[in-house]
Amino acid sequence: MNVLSHCCKTISLSLLLFLPTMTLAAEAQQIKVGFAERDITPEIGMEQPGGYGKSFHRSFHDPCKTRAGVFDNGKNVVAVVSLDALFIRRVNVNEIRKRVQAKCKIPATSILLHATHSHSSGPMGMILPGEYDHASEFVQELAYEKSSTADAAYLETVVDQSVEAICEAYKKRNASQCGAGVGIEEQVAFNRRFFMRNGLSFTHPRPGNPDIVKPAGPVDPEVGVIGVWDEQGELKGCIVNFVCHATTNPGGISANYIYYVEQVIRGVYGKDAIVVFLAGASGDVTQVDNLSKFARRPSEESARFVGGRVGAEAVKVLLSMPRGNFETIASKTKMLKIPRRKPTPERVKKAIATVKAGPAKSNAVDWVFAKEIVLLDARLQKEPVAEVEIQAVQIGPVVLLTDPAEFFCQLGLDIKAGSPFPMTFPVSLANGCVGYVPTKEAFDKNGGGYETRLTGYSNLIITAGPQMVDAAMELSKQLTPDKLLQRPGAPAFSNNPWAYGSVPPELE
Repeated sequence: MNVLSHCCKTISLSLLLFLPTMTLAAEAQQIKVGFAERDITPEIGMEQPGGYGKSFHRSFHDPCKTRAGVFDNGKNVVAVVSLDALFIRRVNVNEIRKRVQAKCKIPATSILLHATHSHSSGPMGMILPGEYDHASEFVQELAYEKSSTADAAYLETVVDQSVEAICEAYKKRNASQCGAGVGIEEQVAFNRRFFMRNGLSFTHPRPGNPDIVKPAGPVDPEVGVIGVWDEQGELKGCIVNFVCHATTNPGGISANYIYYVEQVIRGVYGKDAIVVFLAGASGDVTQVDNLSKFARRPSEESARFVGGRVGAEAVKVLLSMPRGNFETIASKTKMLKIPRRKPTPERVKKAIATVKAGPAKSNAVDWVFAKEIVLLDARLQKEPVAEVEIQAVQIGPVVLLTDPAEFFCQLGLDIKAGSPFPMTFPVSLANGCVGYVPTKEAFDKNGGGYETRLTGYSNLIITAGPQMVDAAMELSKQLTPDKLLQRPGAPAFSNNPWAYGSVPPELE
């Protein structure tokens, strides 16, 4: 035996001996995923958020939940959490992250906390307990007695249940097959802002309005989906991303149309599949078609229509996507400091006079927004600059890029266009809330509409949107996407067509 043959045999034997170790190492890198959910349904009689005044729940339709998916590739762990809530404030985000990091060691900055913006959910705000304690008694009365306010006990329930859901998902993580894809649903969501004949842009000018020229913004019909299956091929859970306000309000306490998204997916894959819904840049997109010639659907029918069609499209994507291992799990964050817009002293003075005169002296709308100017003036004394967290969470070939705003749809499309990932899911109202963030164009001479109003809720400077888009794109470019999964290739043709079918026509 020559030296070369001996070396080759030795190397071959070494490889054979080493193969089990290599196989085990490969198995150890298989992505592990866990899902869990908890109930955060408010009690009847609690405040129903979604407006600048008080409203109260009088009935129950379906449960509100906090749902979590935890993804672990052996190097990094991320948690993606969706709450059936109007929004989640920064103080609650920080508390959930702190408790989760202490309890199950997921890094705080690797936890994404998103609110679906359900207008039929529990009392998370607009005003937090104690938020205006620094202000005068007059302002405190406007904040706590005349505005939508959070319930302290309910907030604690949401924090507790979110922590439990995340940590249970962490404990349940095990070897999984994943897939990702994008579908299209074009019939349920519409931009609600329109250019009008007077040269301005109005929000919800109402169907049949002869002064409508054309929509003032786009829609995004993509339904982004990440699916996760166990080793037996059963769907464990999925992430669904879609752009539409959750304002269908089917009647009573509800997760809104997201309930029907879940119902459809569970109808196909079973009641144990957990649906983590992430709303995209839907600040100016709703289910209301202002150009329709037909009567609006009743609320319950509207919720079924929107949720049913989005859920059905998600099912189609789940059925079609290739499955395999997602190699990369990663997260990055960037904190921006963005100033708030300031009303002039003259406007504040006029607003105080309007509020003190009472709604009967003006009209309900003018009084409400005068109240908001007074509240904003008080807020500026304490918080003239907003903390704005932008987060990038990578799950294989997909990147979730967050903002804490009711982000205009065009800004979400700008993020998608600037991302290097094959699939980019913008996620709004995540990790805090800074109100509406329109495009710069919405503030120009042809702009206007509800979303540009200056309030205690919405007040960032007009360049906030582009700043947040730039930060999201910057984070996405610091990450490297996995290659898209593909189904196995077809075998080479064997020159042997199917014998049953490879015949000429038989005529007799």
